[in-house]
Amino acid sequence: MIEIEELYKYYGERRAVGPLSARIEKGEIVGLLGLNGAGKTTTLRVLACDLLPTSGTVRVGGFDVVERPHEVRGKVGYLPDRPPLYDDMSVDEYLSYAARLKRVESKDLARRVDEVLGMTELGDVRRQLVGTLSHGYRQRLGIAQAIVHRPDFVVLDEPIGGLDPLQIVEMRGLVRGLRGEHTVVVSSHILHEISETCDRIFVIQHGEILWSGKEADLSSEVEHGMRIRLTVRVAGASPEAALERARGLVTGIAGVRSIESREPTESGDGIASLEVVSESDARDALCRALVSGEVGVLEVSRLRDLETTFRALLEEGAPS
Repeated sequence: MIEIEELYKYYGERRAVGPLSARIEKGEIVGLLGLNGAGKTTTLRVLACDLLPTSGTVRVGGFDVVERPHEVRGKVGYLPDRPPLYDDMSVDEYLSYAARLKRVESKDLARRVDEVLGMTELGDVRRQLVGTLSHGYRQRLGIAQAIVHRPDFVVLDEPIGGLDPLQIVEMRGLVRGLRGEHTVVVSSHILHEISETCDRIFVIQHGEILWSGKEADLSSEVEHGMRIRLTVRVAGASPEAALERARGLVTGIAGVRSIESREPTESGDGIASLEVVSESDARDALCRALVSGEVGVLEVSRLRDLETTFRALLEEGAPS
């Protein structure tokens, strides 16, 4: 468990973080989401005992980062935005070195290196010099050194930075695979990646937590409702008639605020698409009304423009 109470960090006169309070439960993956300069890296460095707070209390696994920094470091694995790699070592030499630094017992050293090589899919390059690795493999090696000592807590700063689309998918799976055995805090400025990976999100702006919760709640809270796309079919009707039939059936449903026609997502006779904005999740009520009115439901989906939602949240929280 990680407990943060009224954390502040100043660099001279400049406040980088604070006031910031949060609680992260054991086994969770929590994402710190914010634009560059929001305070994410500073927060992670404090959690990893790489930086001391100016004021406030931070406890990691029950240990205070100021009073018991050595115990905290033993419980934390840290991947900074630039992995601390040594280019003239081979991959397995480097991981053995990192494991010894983190006090992995000699009798367990070889087994533990083999385990993390397998977890991070680095086995094929284990004899290769670190300096010859691609950026994607270097990021994997950075995570491997962070978990080689079986830490309770793993702190990852922008682990997908600079990766190509395939590498991003692979990294996403690797981070998700840490859930349960490790408590993970990961930072990013990309909402989609945080939402695909994390159990909860902390949106940070100007060093403070602007919003926290599950990604599923973000759109409904910020947009004050839910956007739902429906594609329907009415046998023997024109697309226009199908649209009006569907519109009439869903107009009276509680919470429905607006209904707009949309370009159909598929072709065919009697097919129409519409977008419904409701105050809450009305998908089940919409489907029941349409089916009861003998309108076929070909598609019902929640529309999410995560980046737009993120921008709207930051604009709402921006100081006047």
